[in-house]
Amino acid sequence: MTASVVTTTLDDGVLTLTLNRPKASNALSLDMAEAIYSAITSAPYPRLAVIKGNGTNFCAGFDLSDMEALSDADLLWRFLRIETMLQAVHHAPFPTVALAQGHIIGAGADLFAACSYRIAAPEAKLRFPGWNFELALGTRRLERLIGKDAALDILLDGRIVLAQEAKAVRLATQIADQSEWPKTIETLAARTAQMSTFSTQQMRSIAATDTRAQDIASVVATAGRPGLKDRIMKYQLAVQKAREKRRQS
Repeated sequence: MTASVVTTTLDDGVLTLTLNRPKASNALSLDMAEAIYSAITSAPYPRLAVIKGNGTNFCAGFDLSDMEALSDADLLWRFLRIETMLQAVHHAPFPTVALAQGHIIGAGADLFAACSYRIAAPEAKLRFPGWNFELALGTRRLERLIGKDAALDILLDGRIVLAQEAKAVRLATQIADQSEWPKTIETLAARTAQMSTFSTQQMRSIAATDTRAQDIASVVATAGRPGLKDRIMKYQLAVQKAREKRRQS
């Protein structure tokens, strides 16, 4: 039997989603994006939803393993579905928590940033490389989260953001060893239990800034430009050359 790419459990009001492609560093496939969307939008109302990754890394970004077989239109559709999933997480009527370790890259970093609480392991490394191939994914959410200047600095060249910096700019709400995560979730679940589901839903709705239509339009405007596949492959080649140069030095 094939293991689920995203496993889900609901225990005492806490919905836990585990990205379950550890050998691929939990790179987000279309099936994974759809599974997360479905779990967030159709599961029984939880007090809290937790998103974590099985293995060494939280999420290595968008799954590009089948690039050769994809067209620009295929890629555009996948990015639109990922953005739709990210919006569902960000605008969920209940708090969401990301527990992230290792590499948190691209769409994985956007998933981390979309959550209400963002807990990073001390060794975590984040990157948002989308603009290196001219893709607007999560840019407005990141700007609202950490401010324009910090967002533009991070996005400018897709540089690595270590956990301590992520905490300093409010990209991460907390740094905690993985051994501490169960206690952290227990504390957050206890806090959310003090308020009715109606109050939680209304409070989150009123407090939310809704730019979903603009964000979809931005994905279409950037990913919809001809040559998306070529731009991504050029970026992949540049990354590969940089890795080889580091190994040789």
